[in-house]
Amino acid sequence: MKDMNLSRRSFLGLAGTTAAASLALAGCGGSSSEGGSTGGTVGGGTITAGTAYSTQNYNPSSTSSALALGTNWHVVEGLYGIDYHDYSTFPELATGDPKQVDDTTYEITLRDGAKFSDGSAVTPEDVIESFARASAEGNIYVSMLTPIASVEKKDEKTLTVKTTVPNFALLKDRLAIVRVVPASSTKDDMTNKPIGSGPWMYDSITDNTVELVPNPNYNGSFPAKDNKIHYDVLKDATARVTAQQEGSTLVMEMVTADAVSQLESAGCSIDTVDGFGTRFMMFDVAKAPWDNVKVRQAVMYALNYDQMIQNAFAGMAKAPTSYLPESFSNYHRASTVYTYDVEKAKSLIKEAGITPGAIELRTTDNEQVVAMATQVKNDLDALGFSTTIKTDTSAATYAAIDQGDNTYDLLLAPGDPSCFGADPDLLMNWWYGNNVWMKTRCPWIESDEWKQLSSLMQEALGQSGDERQQTWNKCFDLLSENVPLYPVIQVQTTTASWRDTANANGTKIENFSGIGTTGLYFVGSNTVSA
Repeated sequence: MKDMNLSRRSFLGLAGTTAAASLALAGCGGSSSEGGSTGGTVGGGTITAGTAYSTQNYNPSSTSSALALGTNWHVVEGLYGIDYHDYSTFPELATGDPKQVDDTTYEITLRDGAKFSDGSAVTPEDVIESFARASAEGNIYVSMLTPIASVEKKDEKTLTVKTTVPNFALLKDRLAIVRVVPASSTKDDMTNKPIGSGPWMYDSITDNTVELVPNPNYNGSFPAKDNKIHYDVLKDATARVTAQQEGSTLVMEMVTADAVSQLESAGCSIDTVDGFGTRFMMFDVAKAPWDNVKVRQAVMYALNYDQMIQNAFAGMAKAPTSYLPESFSNYHRASTVYTYDVEKAKSLIKEAGITPGAIELRTTDNEQVVAMATQVKNDLDALGFSTTIKTDTSAATYAAIDQGDNTYDLLLAPGDPSCFGADPDLLMNWWYGNNVWMKTRCPWIESDEWKQLSSLMQEALGQSGDERQQTWNKCFDLLSENVPLYPVIQVQTTTASWRDTANANGTKIENFSGIGTTGLYFVGSNTVSA
């Protein structure tokens, strides 16, 4: 039902030294190690992971946290799941593909005997309530779920799904966003420790650790083989490297470029995958001079991309040539591609007729963004601006911007909506949909250009094949020309694992490889110990 958004070829070509063989055999639920285990005890241990992110919101109907989304993949099923190695979908609570009744009506049957970890049966009412929560007004998921008009109960085992788009080819992908919890769950339940029907269940959650244990009631295709998954929240990169090198973690998220050779020498397998992860620039287009597209373009031409890639990413990133990375199968080289061109930037400032003055560059405390910010300041100051950098946590940064009082000018921050899926409409809707980004943060929603983009995106949903691609190409061109919010750098995601070599405790992880988005994907993975 879907176009493959990240080609298998791109994964194989971009994988690290040991990833290619396992990725070539990837299937729903996790990639397979060639030949399986080579002796030792399979399962019965603890999968240990060093995660780079933290959160206090695990609510499956509203979280955008990299940590919570990643852990919820294992705990809270949807009707469909996404294999994040290639973004293919597979049935979770559904028994198979949706059965099409007419152009906008589908029926989906629930898995026999599916139960939540508290022992209660999964019912159509649970799915309906979970969809209602995820699509409630004001929720960040709304723009991604608008193609789904309703989810209703047909009988005790069957759901009727109606779409706003005839013959909607991306239905399974969008339903995968909706993770199903008991209808009786309260907001506090979902935020602090959600209950799901997946192979794992939450045992404990603190600011420093997250522990999952097997769900004794799980009857799906990917039962847990180990006793526990233990996540250590290690936001400091040095701490993650130390834990991985010593073997206290089997898997390390977000390996920094300077640690790759160190971990390879220790015996770790390294996966480096191109993904949608960006470090983006957002303008407050509600005020001068950012309401002038030429000034926004001038900023994008003023940035020394190569310098940032070397200094902040040690070469493990790329300057964008479109909204999508080149590795995505729906990629189209945009009509406007920004390169470091100071003279062009100055010429655009002159054409705009503005006099650069004092501006505030807000950034989150992401270590790569902080490293980029100094270069961005230098580049903006070279245009005549007097730039002040204001760095804060992500939560504090957006809380300030969401006041909508026009006190900031530019935002430099990380973002990666591909943790929800990878079709171009979803990736554009995250930032450019009818939501807080376009209404308050940017805010671009009142412009004729946004209305044109929205119309094109809606048109593409009703198309397929080359016709749809051509419409998406128009979207990519429009975004590149207007840049209200646009990638500055597209990053590669690097993961380390004790996969081919055992750690100091004599343990390896099997059926695991890194993915191109934030989070760690252990569905189908297990330990092998001596």
